[in-house]
Amino acid sequence: MTLIGILGIMDVVRTEVPEAVAICKGAGVTVRMVTGDNIVTAMAIAEICKIITPEEIGDPRVCLEGPEFYEKMGGLVCLTCKKASPQDCECEPKDRKEKVRNFSEFKSLMSRLKVLARSRPEDKYLLVTGLRNMGDVVAVTGDGTNDAPALKKADVGFGMGKTGTDTCKKAADILIQDDSFYSVVKAVSWGRNVYDNIQRFLQFQLTVNVNALITTFFSSCFMKASPLQPIQLLWVNLIMDSLAALALATELPKPHLLKRPPQNRNDHIVSRKMMKHIVGMALFQCVLLFLMIFAGEHLIYEPNVALRYNEQRVALGYAESEMVFPGRAFTLLGEPLYESLRPTLEFKEDSRHMTWIFNFFVWMQIWNMMCSRKIHDELNIFSGIMDNFMFIIIWVFIVIGQVAITFSGKTFKLHPDGLSWEQHLQAMLLAATVFICRFVLVCCPDKIGW
Repeated sequence: MTLIGILGIMDVVRTEVPEAVAICKGAGVTVRMVTGDNIVTAMAIAEICKIITPEEIGDPRVCLEGPEFYEKMGGLVCLTCKKASPQDCECEPKDRKEKVRNFSEFKSLMSRLKVLARSRPEDKYLLVTGLRNMGDVVAVTGDGTNDAPALKKADVGFGMGKTGTDTCKKAADILIQDDSFYSVVKAVSWGRNVYDNIQRFLQFQLTVNVNALITTFFSSCFMKASPLQPIQLLWVNLIMDSLAALALATELPKPHLLKRPPQNRNDHIVSRKMMKHIVGMALFQCVLLFLMIFAGEHLIYEPNVALRYNEQRVALGYAESEMVFPGRAFTLLGEPLYESLRPTLEFKEDSRHMTWIFNFFVWMQIWNMMCSRKIHDELNIFSGIMDNFMFIIIWVFIVIGQVAITFSGKTFKLHPDGLSWEQHLQAMLLAATVFICRFVLVCCPDKIGW
């Protein structure tokens, strides 16, 4: 009767699990453990995983057994046929709308509950249903057949790719190939990143659309001609739809994504901050464009055209004091827009002024693409830019393409002489004022929007 030794057997917790749980908590994700183990084992594992603290061990509001939990909640009720669900419900699964019977008690308990031991399939299903009734976004992990109902009911079901049963894999939305809980953290990070990438692209695209629409409409009304030709808008659309999508949608997940609260399921895809930047940036660009369209002969550097016009005026006997600095020869409602823009010998080619306007418009979108990388009012728009090689390649390609297009002449309805390097520099630097506009918008409270 001599005691030689005691042998204990346990499932060793993976080293990355406590860290993954801590990251989830930092990201605003509540981690609850639902297991078939007895409550003593469940609490011990939950403590190792940092799901509960030592002070919470034994607290009935934090650690509860499945049958007791189900009894307290009173089960589920189908709101369609008013019968208990799912056993007695006669509704089709697609028409079934379930709710926890004691919903007020459920909401009170969910503020503390972290461990559910000795749980049955119906206990897990009730927990998931109740959390969804509260408006929460629910993700469930599982590997057994008993987990299938909860996996299917959840917003996102994570099935274990290695040890999961076939029933579990069919019910899951995502299969975790390495059966590691840390992969759930990666899924959260990528999910938020994809959502942000969509918002980045929408912010850029809507800004360009609003700007182009207002500029083209009002310019056509007052000048009887559009400053942007159809062939030029094709290049703008290529930047806006295809190239911008590749550039802005290829941002990789950053650690800061897991340091902010989760997205509410009822939030609009275009947030208040985005609406503020879309409206503010579009209006700012429109003001600059209208200024350069209607007062461009006073602002745009035009040495070559001014020289040609002035040579003609000298030949016609004009005095030196009557020399002009013209830009274009559009009319306003049938009358000359500027008296100084009616030379004796009119040019037959496309307007050099409108060539500058097109170049200026595209450069504003090039800089605005850089600003659209940040959608949460971050001040530093260049942070992490070297991590996205695709963005750099596409951005440089657009810059080179725009410079090349300005020398294409009639192909893009541009002036055959193109633009001087001084005019390129003027358009590029003036367009860069969108950075100042964005800084002002970042400092303003986001009151614009719904």
